[in-house]
Amino acid sequence: MKRSFLILLLCVALLATLSFAKTKIVYWQYFYETKIQTVDQVIKEFERLNPDIEVEHVNFPYENFNQKVAASVPAGIGPDVVNLFYGWIPKYVTSGYLQPLPEVEFSKEYFAENFFPFVGPGVAYEGKSYALPIAVRSLALIWNKDLFEAAGLDPETPPVTLNELVAYAKKLTVYDRAGNIVQAGLTMQPSGQGHQWIREVLIRQFGGVPYSNDGKMVMYDKTGAGPDVLKFYTDLIVKDNISYPGFMNDDVTAFSSQKAAMTIDGSFRIGTLKNVKGLNFAFTELPSHNGVKSNFASFWANGITKNATGDRLTAAIKFIKFLSSEYVMDLWLKNVGELPANPALASKYYDDPTYGPFLKGLEYAHATFFVDETAQRQVIMDAVDKVINGYSPQAAWKEMAAEEQKILDKFWK
Repeated sequence: MKRSFLILLLCVALLATLSFAKTKIVYWQYFYETKIQTVDQVIKEFERLNPDIEVEHVNFPYENFNQKVAASVPAGIGPDVVNLFYGWIPKYVTSGYLQPLPEVEFSKEYFAENFFPFVGPGVAYEGKSYALPIAVRSLALIWNKDLFEAAGLDPETPPVTLNELVAYAKKLTVYDRAGNIVQAGLTMQPSGQGHQWIREVLIRQFGGVPYSNDGKMVMYDKTGAGPDVLKFYTDLIVKDNISYPGFMNDDVTAFSSQKAAMTIDGSFRIGTLKNVKGLNFAFTELPSHNGVKSNFASFWANGITKNATGDRLTAAIKFIKFLSSEYVMDLWLKNVGELPANPALASKYYDDPTYGPFLKGLEYAHATFFVDETAQRQVIMDAVDKVINGYSPQAAWKEMAAEEQKILDKFWK
């Protein structure tokens, strides 16, 4: 009798243990301090609401992130959920890292109801969706009010056209006795947001389009003003001498240290700049040209790797949905500075002096369909460098288009 009772107790204890066993999933993202802190806070809330799920949060330096994913996921280890730049999705899918999101839960209607219009196409590859965003980003012109005033410019009136931008940048540039730049009028960093400004803003403002509608053909050498885009950009460096790539190491350092009067950067920079003591700055929409406004929209998203199956897949789906909830989007805006991916939530901040210019930019923004974001960025950087070192803008533009077409052909072959 006692033995039977003991066995019964053991069975009950075993069932209780099994019923309260947690499903553990692993989440990877690159290291960005405010994002790390916010995700830790989000995970605590998610685990409170889902006591049967445990989330392990792992992060790596940005420079090593893709290599870590490439070395881990194919081996069946690493993350169940991964945070990735939307421009990496085609490469992640064709490399076998991601699995498509279930269409029953993540239909086209779901994306249309919950996100900005460019999000759905941005996370899709060959008709299937692979990730959900927390936030979206656009670009804005950021100016230092104190440096404007010191140059005799109205600190409350930033440039609104490209012609004004050039004139302001010239007036705001300061040189030492040897003619070296000690204060840049405008940061010129193609490796930062400069390549995005060229691709999705200047090309369109000069009458062209970057790519064909299916993303398979370079079009900027066949439409619009073509090499005049590159000439405009590089003239600021080689002719007007208002800055150069690598000034103060990078554009963020230059502007934060008040050695640059203007910079073009993303909404993700809001939190960083607000933490700089004594920096008196403001945001405005990107300057227009010939009445044309354009902007670059981008976002990071959360996808589910092929390794998540069974209970881990179920838990991963719950987690990415929570990461895209209004609670997280609102928290993300306050902590990180990136804009809510949900238009209804974003509309509350439309008239905000900080967030408003970025949100207005989203109305006419384009999200580039990258097949290899790193390589496509490099071809623009190389073209700028060639002109700085003596190439004609026409020759550099032609070579840039040819090199990028090779990248597209390699992917789509």
